[in-house]
Amino acid sequence: MARANTTKRAILDAALELAATKGITGTTMDEVAELAGVAKGSLYYNFSSKDQLFEAMLQEGVGALAESLRSAKGELRGWDAVDALVIRLLDIVAENSALARLMASEIFRTDRAWQETLFALRHDALAVFAEAIDETDAAAGRSSIMASGVFGAVLMSGLEWLVFEPERSRDEVAAAILATLHVR
Repeated sequence: MARANTTKRAILDAALELAATKGITGTTMDEVAELAGVAKGSLYYNFSSKDQLFEAMLQEGVGALAESLRSAKGELRGWDAVDALVIRLLDIVAENSALARLMASEIFRTDRAWQETLFALRHDALAVFAEAIDETDAAAGRSSIMASGVFGAVLMSGLEWLVFEPERSRDEVAAAILATLHVR
């Protein structure tokens, strides 16, 4: 069983790395198998199709993201929770920029087999932001769209930070985002 989990992990990691640089469409199963260091038979044993592979990868990555956000919010409420969520999402982007790049490129592609899964997982992650925003005086019935705006701003600002201004600290980036949102 440990070998199967090791093989599956290698395949998912290789798929993420390739998709983050080449896009999902530009990534082939042959490339995934080669980078993972597994035979094509092992790849297809674990994932019967490219769609199944990338759906599993997105489900795992975005699911873990939502759980991490819930943990960061914890018992915090209102703007304190929003602050913690912005910081945690920036940490996630920095720790897993491949997933962040993939999410940024795939989130609006509605023709994908895994779009329904990605939509549901995205909703889970945004719900954590929406809950925190609901607890502020700024929500006024707009917490879902505000949550989407905050999440998108953090995701894109995090990628901008890593690519164009990596010398800045995470706290500096978080402060800039929060100031833009008029949180304080």
